[in-house]
Amino acid sequence: TVKSRGPRWLLILSVTAFCEAVGYAFRTVCIYWTTLGTFTAMSLFLLLPPNALALTNYKTLGEVVRSAHKKSPHHHHGFNSSSSVVAEPPRSIFLRPRFITWFFFTSDVFSFLLQGAGVGISTQEDKRTLAKQTILTGLAVQLVFFAAFLCIATYVFFDRRFTVARGPKDVDSRGAKRRLFRVIISTTLLLYLRSMYRVAEFVGGYGSKVYGTEWLFYLFDTVMVMVSFVLYMQSFIGHHFQTHDGSDPKDDGAHVPMNRLVL
Repeated sequence: TVKSRGPRWLLILSVTAFCEAVGYAFRTVCIYWTTLGTFTAMSLFLLLPPNALALTNYKTLGEVVRSAHKKSPHHHHGFNSSSSVVAEPPRSIFLRPRFITWFFFTSDVFSFLLQGAGVGISTQEDKRTLAKQTILTGLAVQLVFFAAFLCIATYVFFDRRFTVARGPKDVDSRGAKRRLFRVIISTTLLLYLRSMYRVAEFVGGYGSKVYGTEWLFYLFDTVMVMVSFVLYMQSFIGHHFQTHDGSDPKDDGAHVPMNRLVL
C-alpha cells in the first residue's frame, strides 16, 4: 500500500494483515501452551480483524459513487447541463457516497463491537451462553449488511453512469471498472462465506463437530481471508484513486478528482 502510494485509507489492509499474523502467532502458542489469556488473544485477533476488510470495500464503493456525483451536471455550474455528456447519477439516498461509507462503516463497527464484547464475556465461565448470543448477534448483523452492500455494489457495477479511472493495467475505463468490482464483490462474498462458517461454529458451541474440526477452520477462515488478500494485491485498488501525494490516476477523458477523501 505504501510502496504504491495509494490513498491512506488502504492502510487498513496492512493493519489487518498484521493483526491476522498476530492471531496465528497466538494460535501457534496455544498448541504448546494454552492459557485463558493466549486463547482469548487468539480468538480476538482471528475473529475481528477480517471485518476491517469490509471497510475497505465500503470506502472504495463510496469513492466510486462520489466521483460520479462530482462529474454530474449539477457540479458544472458554468455550463448548460443539456450540453454535458456526463449522465446524472441516481439521486437515491442509497447511492449517496456519504450514506454508503458511513452507513456500512457504522454497521461494521457495531458488528465488530458486538463480536469483541462476546469474546470478552466468554472469559467468564458462567456467562458463556450470553457470550455466544452476543457473538452470533454481531455475525448476523454483519451478514445482513454484507448482503445489502452486495446489492448496491452490483447495481453500481451495471450502471454505466458510474465510471472508474484507469489503472496501469487497464486498457480503458470499462476494463478498470470490471477489475475493481471483481475485487469488491469477490472479497465481500468470501467474507460472507467466512461469517457463515463462524455462525455455524458458534451455534454448535465449543464441543461441536464444526468447532473441533481443524480443516474447516483453515478452509472457511484462513483460505477465505488469504484469497481476499491475494485479490487485493493482484488488482490494487489504489491505482484507481488519487494517491496521498496528490497525484491522480489515468482516466479516459473523464477525470476523477479525489481531493477530499472523507471516511
